[in-house]
Amino acid sequence: MEYIIIVFVCFLSSAVGAVCGIGGGVIIKPVLDATGILAVTTGSFLSGCTVLSMSVVSMYKNMRMKHDFVFDKAFATVIAAGSVAGGLSGKALYEFVLSQLSDTSRVGAVQAAVLLLITLGTLLATLYKAKIKTKELSSRPVIFLIGVVLGIFSSFLSIGGGPINLVVLFYFFSMTSKQAAMYSIYIIMFSQTASLIAAIVQRRVPVFAVPMLLVMIACGILGGLAGSRLNKKIDNRAVDRLFIGLMAVIIAVNIYNIYRYI
Repeated sequence: MEYIIIVFVCFLSSAVGAVCGIGGGVIIKPVLDATGILAVTTGSFLSGCTVLSMSVVSMYKNMRMKHDFVFDKAFATVIAAGSVAGGLSGKALYEFVLSQLSDTSRVGAVQAAVLLLITLGTLLATLYKAKIKTKELSSRPVIFLIGVVLGIFSSFLSIGGGPINLVVLFYFFSMTSKQAAMYSIYIIMFSQTASLIAAIVQRRVPVFAVPMLLVMIACGILGGLAGSRLNKKIDNRAVDRLFIGLMAVIIAVNIYNIYRYI
């Protein structure tokens, strides 16, 4: 039964994450916490691995497809480099919070609370995006620093990138929903790679079942392939609707998780 739930959650989350650019971890992590199938630390690590596999496959497919916008590799690399630095900082912050709690499961409450606030803000920004005056920043140092912030949230929350990537890319760089989704996946790929390497080097990898890891990675890959195909067939308005629906679900799950862990 556990594997059925994990396959269902990881595949759908990865597919939707590839479409919207939220990575999938923003759904996988809180849902797994809510079910109690895995320990919080184990769920965080395996969720990150799933998101990484999804982002690699999804990015590969996206780079081979034709889009109605130009993918600026120089810009993407600068913000992704920032996300790597942020990813390492976010991992250190996660370990610090973990070390301060006598009950390691309480870190789930901290993550759920932070993610709830981010998701609420993201939902409001998305609903009123037509009224928001966006910017078009071009300074490389500023772009790098924005990447750092995104990487910190991504790594600390173990969600890959989540909704904050899309809002930041929309507001600071005036990107459309589909354009932001592609750049977000690129950022997620780098930040999650840095987070995984840091966990291995620092020997912070939690105990987990290898078959569970393989199943989740497979779901991430298949979900990334399915999401990339779907993304090509729908427009920006459909992406926004899907994103708003997901935010409502994520808010509900995180409220439950805060209650559960407290």
